[in-house]
Amino acid sequence: MATPEDQDPNYVTAPVRTIADLAKIAGVSAGTVSRALAGNSLVNAKTREKIERIAREHDFRPNQMASKLRRQKTGVIGVVIPLGHDRQQQISDTFFMTLLGHLADELTARGYDLMLRRVIPQQDKDWLDRFIRSGMIDGVLVIGQSNQFERIEEIADGYLPMVVWGNHKEGQRHCVVGADNRLGGKLAAERLIAAGARRLAFLGDTGPFEFAARFAGAQDVATRMGASIEAVPTHLTPDRTGKEIAAFLAENHDEIDGIFAASDTIAFSCLRELQKLGMAVPEQMKLVGFDDLPIAAQTLPPLTTIRQDIAAGAHGLVDLLLRRLNGEETESLIMPPRLVIRETA
Repeated sequence: MATPEDQDPNYVTAPVRTIADLAKIAGVSAGTVSRALAGNSLVNAKTREKIERIAREHDFRPNQMASKLRRQKTGVIGVVIPLGHDRQQQISDTFFMTLLGHLADELTARGYDLMLRRVIPQQDKDWLDRFIRSGMIDGVLVIGQSNQFERIEEIADGYLPMVVWGNHKEGQRHCVVGADNRLGGKLAAERLIAAGARRLAFLGDTGPFEFAARFAGAQDVATRMGASIEAVPTHLTPDRTGKEIAAFLAENHDEIDGIFAASDTIAFSCLRELQKLGMAVPEQMKLVGFDDLPIAAQTLPPLTTIRQDIAAGAHGLVDLLLRRLNGEETESLIMPPRLVIRETA
């Protein structure tokens, strides 16, 4: 009688303890093994039968993840960050790390694990479809709409368990959690003008929906109050941000007296570059950021900013997603921003 060793040259006698071990013997990826054990139709019958046979031969007992897959539940929530507007941006950005930390806390408390992906949509046009169809996640949280609003809208038409951090647009179909960015922009401009600034600059890329709404709000106030405001495209990549701000300030610091930074991260770079120029803040230049990241209160001088409650936002993202996993259609959650006055304006 032929033994397993005779039938399969890849057969090994070492114990098979993990899906990775089983995948190595079968000559497929760990993801294929997971899907095969779950009975996923994406794995062809011949491959699935081969994997199941090898699992039986090695007395492989799937771990908790594989057991959940067989029940079509993974216990994993996918978190994806699309960087279509600035492909060099890093997820080590302070805003991303703050939000991801709160999300991890919320998901862990609800018994879920988190799977993180950073994607460049220009390089992977099916970035969202493939993640959803992978069989590895129960639902997905999208952090930022970037320049992918229409793609997210298309997915929302046929996929319920998805919630997006971003800006709400009247009539949109996908469920979103985020601050009222236009109102936040208004609060920022009103503070700068109240502090004595009349010639304002908005530093940030107005392509992404959130930043565009912030600029639009500030523009509304500037127009109404007889002030001027100029949009200055600024990347979010650390090595480019400082250079772009330095170049702008070197040529224009005498032409403006107030800066509305689209994010606290940009505001921090502004502070450094203003200090290099020897410009006093707020005496010579007023500055307002957006986010109220933990470090905003620790800069010198402490940053005046628009607060969006990131912890409450993370709670809202997870709560809405789990409700949608249970089949509930949910409304978007729009959080009110709040002006936090410190010393830069």
